[in-house]
Amino acid sequence: MISPGEQGVPPRAPIRETVLHHADDRRVDPYYWMRDRDDPDVLAYLEAENTYTAAMLDHLGPLRDTLYDEIVSRVQETDASAPVRNGPYEYFTRTIEGQQYDVHCRRPAGTVGLPEPSAAPGASPGEEVVLDENTLATGHEFFTIGDLEMSPSHDIVAFTVDTDGGERHELRFRDAARDVALPDVVPDVYYGLAFANDDRTVLYVRPDEAMRPFQVWRHTIGTRADDDALVYQEDDERYFVAVDRSRSGRVLILTSASKVTTEVRLLDADDPTTAAVVVSPRERGHEYHVEHHDGPAGERLFVLSNAGGENFGLYVTPRATPGREHWTPVIAPRVDVRLENVDAFADRVVVSERADAHEQLRVLDLTDDGAVGDDHVIAPPDPVGSMWLGSNPDWDPASLRYGYTSMVVPPSAFDYDPAARTATLVKQQPVPGYDPERYETERRWANAPDGTRVPISLVWRRDVGPLDHAPMLLYGYGAYEVSIDPMFSTSRVSLLDRGVAYAIAHVRGGGELGRAWYEQGKLLAKPNTFTDFVACARHLVDVGVTAPDRLVARGGSAGGLLMGAVANLAPELFRAIVAEVPFVDTLTTMLDESLPLTVTEWDEWGDPSTDPAVYDAMKGYSPYDNVAAKDYPAMLVTAGLNDPRVQYWEPAKWVAKLRATKSDGNVVVLKTELGAGHHGPSGRYDTWRQESFVLAFVLDQVGAGT
Repeated sequence: MISPGEQGVPPRAPIRETVLHHADDRRVDPYYWMRDRDDPDVLAYLEAENTYTAAMLDHLGPLRDTLYDEIVSRVQETDASAPVRNGPYEYFTRTIEGQQYDVHCRRPAGTVGLPEPSAAPGASPGEEVVLDENTLATGHEFFTIGDLEMSPSHDIVAFTVDTDGGERHELRFRDAARDVALPDVVPDVYYGLAFANDDRTVLYVRPDEAMRPFQVWRHTIGTRADDDALVYQEDDERYFVAVDRSRSGRVLILTSASKVTTEVRLLDADDPTTAAVVVSPRERGHEYHVEHHDGPAGERLFVLSNAGGENFGLYVTPRATPGREHWTPVIAPRVDVRLENVDAFADRVVVSERADAHEQLRVLDLTDDGAVGDDHVIAPPDPVGSMWLGSNPDWDPASLRYGYTSMVVPPSAFDYDPAARTATLVKQQPVPGYDPERYETERRWANAPDGTRVPISLVWRRDVGPLDHAPMLLYGYGAYEVSIDPMFSTSRVSLLDRGVAYAIAHVRGGGELGRAWYEQGKLLAKPNTFTDFVACARHLVDVGVTAPDRLVARGGSAGGLLMGAVANLAPELFRAIVAEVPFVDTLTTMLDESLPLTVTEWDEWGDPSTDPAVYDAMKGYSPYDNVAAKDYPAMLVTAGLNDPRVQYWEPAKWVAKLRATKSDGNVVVLKTELGAGHHGPSGRYDTWRQESFVLAFVLDQVGAGT
């Protein structure tokens, strides 16, 4: 039975020892039983933890309310996004005060001016509501749209919905022209939708029992889902499949990819029942991305590939001869520049690049005969920021939409004229009461134990003065080549205005400094991620920017693994740690092939079931396996009962073991979302409530909770 304890005493999880054997190694797990969802003690324990968390943090209620009000006050609750042209329409979203979700709208292309913020979508001349998420979400505690795609004629909208956070979606359709729901419903689908050119055929993706997207199916609108046809099945458990429609509208792109290898197939969008053509057969270690182009030089493929270098190069080949032996270099791989994406348009190609931890866009003009001509770079105004190519669905746009933000500049949409090489600000996210001149941002560098320089992005309120032992929140992730770029946050302002600085440790395992940066933080090199974060924290302390009793660390998912690892490595550096849906039972999870994603993750973390070196390394850093009888920082840990990515029992077991083992009296609390998954609450107001909950904990720990 679960013991809730007396007032202020945490729940006591029963110890039911399970012996885990692998080769000659023996581990004893006292909380392995929490994996059994059918055990009534599991839910009872999670509920008891939620009750305890609410009681222990009850004194923060007024601060949470204040923070929530502040966050909402910085949001123009009734607003409209900058429209993006797609064929005969401009598409945009509306948000309405008091409503949790987006309303997807459109208006005729060429309409002058931005849509006026309005609480009545569709009221403006020519404006139509394509999809109102608020109506669809009625009656659901959790609701999110996975994909939303318009048919080529723009008459039909296909969309997928998730109502429990488990990420198994339901595919639905609406006739946007007549504003009626269609009866077709396809259950159990994953991310990925693509229309064929007949306007009635849709390709979608299905997951297997382990949540691996492994099949592409074809549905004809107006027919039963049971009659859908299997287009492709990926039998190798290391690979995910995805489906997309090319911007040119000529092909449907089926991508099968592991963490280190890619194989792309092309289907004719005019006749998707024909056989798919493989672009380049899979070769372990070869990753590539394909963009279709149709112009004066005929049908071609622009291919981003690491075949010639780890930072990728750009190649072109006729569609008729797609094999790698026919590829012609356009941009050779470079040591100091990582090519991240390629987008093809009628008269130009845009390459997204990353150099020295900042992003830029390279525009390659196509001549009248289709040859690649001059190129130029669109650089960000501040390298301590984030820049990306925005939504550009039109094949032949008059301008290119890109976005920019920094830790002090709200997200901004620009239209770029490639001929004049000028950019026009279309819309910047309104932030009522916010003055960017009051804040300052900069880039610093720490030295890792092996001598590697690790970048840190910082922001603070300018009138606080030079950073001097300031309270600080340090964020980190460091996995999957994901770059945690400096971006604006309306909620973060509440920290800055209370004198709390914010920093991002751009640790190895991410992609901020190219492919090598990622490679140096994965597999057997994974511990570099953890020591990089510790080095960043230690640097900030050593130079007097902050102090251990005023420093809080935060990370989620793979970043939650980072939090667990640094808690074991250097607990003395942190006053508190926030670990959200943390991947902390690393070794046991990576040994269990039945769990979602395990097999596909072996290329990221290594396979401890077959490689003794990986087993030993993982056992050496797995946070749950390395909890020790020593002092730890205060901790706020979160979980999602329906989380398919990090199972709820990982944070639950970790918290139970910490409480039973550690020697300090610092608070450790666990909050589990019982009706949501990996990403927490779905509605925007609920998300802001959750963020105010976390920020109140942080501010209280550093003594800035006023």
